Amino acid sequence: MEDRPKIGIGVIVVKNNKVLVGKRKGPHGKGTWSFPGGHLEFNEEVEDCAKREVLEETGIFIRNIRKATFTNDIHKKEGKHYVTLFLIADYDRGKPKVMEPDRCEKWG
Repeated sequence: MEDRPKIGIGVIVVKNNKVLVGKRKGPHGKGTWSFPGGHLEFNEEVEDCAKREVLEETGIFIRNIRKATFTNDIHKKEGKHYVTLFLIADYDRGKPKVMEPDRCEKWG
């Protein structure tokens, strides 16, 4: 297990009272649905990370980002520990598309 937890960002993108989720591929969470997001980089603001990750993963732009909640996720079997910060954001523009086909099957 690593010495310190990593910080993850999960972004709840809202459009017309619906949220955007992606069907995961790969070893962690394969076949499950999750929000777009990723790792917070050193010296990166949480809101900037949310914008970057959503754009990198979905090709869409978000606005009106606000803090929601967090989880403390300890995965002993995988030797991983994450604190995930969840944010809520409004859809701004663009059409969701799979930008990382090795990690995401589809957006819905």
